[in-house]
Amino acid sequence: MNDYLPMRRRLLESGLGAALATALPRAALGTAPGTPLAVGGLPVTCNLTLPIACTAKTLANQRAGLGPAPFVYHKYSGWPEIKESLMTGRIQAAYMLAPLVMDLVNTRIPLKIVSLGHRSGAVIMVRTDASYRRFRDLRGRAIAVPSRFAVDYLFLRKMLARENMTLKDIEIIEMNPPDMPAALYARAVDAYCTGEPFGAAAQRAGYARPLAMTRDEWRNYICCVLTVRDDVIQTRRPLVQDLVDHIQAAGTWLDQGPANRDRAAHIAGDKKFFNQDPKIIKFVMETPHDRVTYGDLRMIRSEFDELMQLSLEARTLKKPIAYERYVDDSFFHAVKPLKLAL
Repeated sequence: MNDYLPMRRRLLESGLGAALATALPRAALGTAPGTPLAVGGLPVTCNLTLPIACTAKTLANQRAGLGPAPFVYHKYSGWPEIKESLMTGRIQAAYMLAPLVMDLVNTRIPLKIVSLGHRSGAVIMVRTDASYRRFRDLRGRAIAVPSRFAVDYLFLRKMLARENMTLKDIEIIEMNPPDMPAALYARAVDAYCTGEPFGAAAQRAGYARPLAMTRDEWRNYICCVLTVRDDVIQTRRPLVQDLVDHIQAAGTWLDQGPANRDRAAHIAGDKKFFNQDPKIIKFVMETPHDRVTYGDLRMIRSEFDELMQLSLEARTLKKPIAYERYVDDSFFHAVKPLKLAL
C-alpha cells in the first residue's frame, strides 16, 4: 500500500504522462460534431445527478422530436478505470474525485472541473454487533476506503485528527465501493468509509450501522465533480454548457421533495444506470432525508482550496495547484435554469 502512490507518480511524471497529454486531442472520439458525449460515472448516489440529467435530456429530445440525447451515461465500477478512460478518450467527461483531478492536471493531463455533483453523502460503517460507539474505538482496526485520492479518505483523516489519532492507529485498505458491504459482512474489514448507497445497502440489510456521516461532521463536503477534457471544452462548448445546465437542474429537482427522490431511485436503479435495487437508493434519500443533498451545487473557490490543502497534508497531492488550472467555473456562471419533466 505504501508503495502505491509513489509508483503511480513515477509513471505519470515519466514519459507516460507526457505522452498521454500529447495524445489527448487525437484520442478524443467525442469531439466530432453530432457524436454523443460519453460521460462516465460510478453507481454511487454522489453521482445521482448524472443519470437524472441524462434521462431528462433524453425525454426532452423525444418530446421535441430531436433524436437521441447528445450526452450519455457510461457506468464504471472503480476510480482507476474511469480515470484511464477519461485520459485516453474512451469517455470525454466523467464524475471524478476532486483531488484526483488536481493531481492529474498537475501531471499535465488537460482536464477541467465544470460543476459539482452533490454535497455530503459519505459514511463510516461498522457492523451492528460491533462494540464501537465512537470513532476512537476503531483504533487498531482495518478500515476500507475507495482510494487515497477519495475525499472519503480526507474525511477519515479529519476524524482521526479530531480524536488525536494518526494513520498509524488504523490499517487502511483500498477497495472498490461495491465490494465493501460484503467485506464488512465477512469481517474482512472492521469498517469502511465511502459514498452511498454502499453504506445504506448494508444498513438496510441489517448487519451494519453508520458510525459517522459527513452530514454531521463535514457539512460542506464534496467529492464527485463533473470533469471534462480540455479538447472537448474547446470544440464542443455549447454541449458542455447543456450538460452543466442539466446537472444543475437535476440537483434542484432532486431536492424539491420526496416524490422526486422516489422517481430518481427508480431511474438510477435501472440496469442502464446503477443497476441497483431502487429501494436501496430510496433508503439513502430518506434515512435521513439529508444523507446526500444536491440543491446547492455552487462552485466555491474556498471549498476547493480546503480540499487542496487537505490533500497536500495527506500527500496525495505533491504540490499546490492554482484554482484556474483545474476549474472552469464559467459554465456554472452561465447556467440557464431548466424545469425538468421526469
